[in-house]
Amino acid sequence: MKVAEFFGHDFKNGNFKLYDANGNQRYYETSEGYWSKREYNTDGNLRYYENSQGYWSKSEYDADGNETYYENSNGTKRGTPRNSCEGKVVEIDGVEYILKPKNQ
Repeated sequence: MKVAEFFGHDFKNGNFKLYDANGNQRYYETSEGYWSKREYNTDGNLRYYENSQGYWSKSEYDADGNETYYENSNGTKRGTPRNSCEGKVVEIDGVEYILKPKNQ
């Protein structure tokens, strides 16, 4: 079941879109079955993108919001990935948590 179908969306009214509380588009779907989803970090930077055609990309950012790592399903990689989980977001039961070192 597609997300739009779950919400009972009528595509006569246009494509289906979901936004987060910050106005970032999190989900998009057309009547032809194309969909895309996005995840943002707490600063509003796009950290993950995926679509129904199998394409995906992910990014990591430093404390100033500068992209430090990028990777996509086409094999493009640039920057250096972090080796720790610090700053990563984990979602549990619909609630997002930002990971940080224990001593902070």
